[in-house]
Amino acid sequence: MNVLDTPLFSRIRRNHGLEHATIHVLSEIFPYRPMAGYSYPGGFFIIGDIPTEHLREAAVEALSRLNNGERHLAIHPNCGTNFAVAGFLAGLLVWFGMAGAKSRRQKVERLPLALTLATIGLIASQPLGSKVQERITTSGYPQGLSIEAIFPVRIGRFSVHQVVTKG
Repeated sequence: MNVLDTPLFSRIRRNHGLEHATIHVLSEIFPYRPMAGYSYPGGFFIIGDIPTEHLREAAVEALSRLNNGERHLAIHPNCGTNFAVAGFLAGLLVWFGMAGAKSRRQKVERLPLALTLATIGLIASQPLGSKVQERITTSGYPQGLSIEAIFPVRIGRFSVHQVVTKG
């Protein structure tokens, strides 16, 4: 059995996909409102000033659209996976560019190479981050996932909703 197909990872991936789909739908309603999400095995959190009823409607619509084959909604351009892939690639290429440089002078001389390699890593990460989301960190196949409850929480100035899922 593939580790991504284990019950724990499957739940996280499906919730992550539903979280992204929900944010896509919410972004259609509130195009300039900042929001973020965080998924876990029991559901996901949406951070942002979103009315609870709008979030409920968006989550239900997102789940319906995923179930009807709109798998692309599970991929989001501002997902942390994209940023992690970009940071990893850029850092790795800079490390390669600086390998063997011992003195400060050698490091300074290699700085243009390191910056070029970091830029190449950031460019390469654009399509790669989406592929990592698609194959590893999210799933566009809800497979019986259902929305059980939505709880609004206020943490200081922050508005957070917990979306509890089952399945």
